[in-house]
Amino acid sequence: MTSDRLRAHEVTLQSGSVVLRPLTEDDWDLVLGWWNDQAIASHSDSNESQYSLGQVQKIMRGISKHAFCFVIEFESRPVGECWLQEMNLERVLRRNPGLDCRRIDIEIEKAYWGRGIGTAAIRLLVDFGFERERADAIFAMDVADDNQRSRRAFEKAGFELYETVSKPAGARVNVRHDLVIWSKRHVGRLPAE
Repeated sequence: MTSDRLRAHEVTLQSGSVVLRPLTEDDWDLVLGWWNDQAIASHSDSNESQYSLGQVQKIMRGISKHAFCFVIEFESRPVGECWLQEMNLERVLRRNPGLDCRRIDIEIEKAYWGRGIGTAAIRLLVDFGFERERADAIFAMDVADDNQRSRRAFEKAGFELYETVSKPAGARVNVRHDLVIWSKRHVGRLPAE
């Protein structure tokens, strides 16, 4: 495996008509389209108005080194992407020393919003993260205050509010929320303050 390719894995997860299959080097056109979809991008804090193929490849290849990256398929059609990543934010790691914390990121085409696909994908990632990866906690990071659809999808999957984060002036939204679900081994555990 070279550093200029996605880290490959063989994990496929399924719940009914929702399938998470490994993201591959053959999926760049799909990912580029999703990242440049304005309906999806409107919930991002990215300063990019349009991503180039090279930017998407560099970012995703970097993420894949510490994540399981998937294409979300609904009724055999690719409709989005998601990943379960080792936690990379110091604000979470500092409060949870010694714990295996992960994070979920997810994007779905607007035409497929409101069908339960996001919740199903999140549940698949949570089950995989806890049962096969033995994670202690899984987070949804920086859910925008105006993205209630995303927050509801995570809450339907069992996530609870972990922390509300104020964003600096000039950010697209003033407040973002971090959500968490703890493994059964840590139910009732409060993070160190």
